[in-house]
Amino acid sequence: MMATKKKLSFESRLEALESMVRSLESGSVALEEALNLYEQGTALAASLEEELSSAQQRLTVLRKNAEGNMEETPLEAEDEDA
Repeated sequence: MMATKKKLSFESRLEALESMVRSLESGSVALEEALNLYEQGTALAASLEEELSSAQQRLTVLRKNAEGNMEETPLEAEDEDA
């Protein structure tokens, strides 16, 4: 993967990770390349997971409270009720 000063979009990084996985699953890469792909892929997966976690913390859910008024609640609170 080429290092650039601009951060790639989430979708571009996800596509890159999927490409790495396909290459590894194909079994057609040399051992050294497979190790490099694995290391890059695990770092990329960690950064994607961190970004998803950050996005999830920013999400809110609108719901009616007991008085019938709409209120915002964190997404995690919605998940806990399920």
